[in-house]
Amino acid sequence: MNLVELTEFIVKSLVINTEEVSVKEFESDEENTILIQVLVSEDDMGRVIGKGGKIANAVRTLVQASSYIQENKKIKINIDSF
Repeated sequence: MNLVELTEFIVKSLVINTEEVSVKEFESDEENTILIQVLVSEDDMGRVIGKGGKIANAVRTLVQASSYIQENKKIKINIDSF
């Protein structure tokens, strides 16, 4: 499972509107860095961010750990709503 699929799986497990989840990978200006953009519905933002950003940080930690095992690249995850 690649990092985008892992991120999408985790986020879809958290939200109610799973069909409105979009996860894409973008090129980063920084070397050895992967940028992942997560878009969810505005109703689900609280579920993905969590109180004080705890859930978002947990998602970042899980994906970062997977990256270190597979590719040893740094991960940046941006979470936004549409």
